[in-house]
Amino acid sequence: MTRFEPGDAAAVEDLFDAVAPRYDQLNDLLSLGLHRLWKRQALAWVDPQPGQRCLDLCCGTGDLALLLAARVRPGGTVLGLDAAAAPLQQAERRGRCRPWLPLQWQQGDALATGLTDGWADGAVMAYGLRNLSDAAAGLAELRRVLRPGGRAAVLDFNRLEDRSGQFGAAAAAAFQRLYLRQVVVPVARRAGLEEHYAYLEASLARFATGREQEQLARSAGFRHAEHRPLAGGLMGLLRLQA
Repeated sequence: MTRFEPGDAAAVEDLFDAVAPRYDQLNDLLSLGLHRLWKRQALAWVDPQPGQRCLDLCCGTGDLALLLAARVRPGGTVLGLDAAAAPLQQAERRGRCRPWLPLQWQQGDALATGLTDGWADGAVMAYGLRNLSDAAAGLAELRRVLRPGGRAAVLDFNRLEDRSGQFGAAAAAAFQRLYLRQVVVPVARRAGLEEHYAYLEASLARFATGREQEQLARSAGFRHAEHRPLAGGLMGLLRLQA
């Protein structure tokens, strides 16, 4: 049993502080580099333009913030916000290596960003919604800070729907469990991070399905909400428009 309980904001912050030094390396290894493709698919939906102001919510080590910043030049700006200090430090180091990019970093709560209404022209969140103590509140805050008509993309593991009697859905769910237990956790164990990555399966068990995410997003005020499975259903991309 992992000591990192899903929904416990302080525990999740501790988890990401601990994994920050190895996070990018493990992401590349565990996804065979495919997480970069998924993030670019999220970026393609948001379609950031020069001069725009964009938000990377739960920015972690800054992958998406860096991509956004390259697209909003000249005249734009990107804010990367995360609750955990260690990933933000990694993001700041990466940003300093690209001083031409219009980047800002802020430690803060995704449920209460402190930004003004409609602050962002576009927004992204990768592997953040599942880790919030209240996904509905997170989507409501995302909608609040996004201008009318602005787009957001939420990338995360996909919680496969339990459809009894449907072999395809059952097989996909079984493969996802196998991947998490027989690939992710053993690789993390070698890095001394077994409990941190065992948390993935526990957090996924309480996460909303794609259909539920669409419903939560519409309740939060998004006029367009569409969840698309990626990587054979292992991952999901929630495409939103305010």
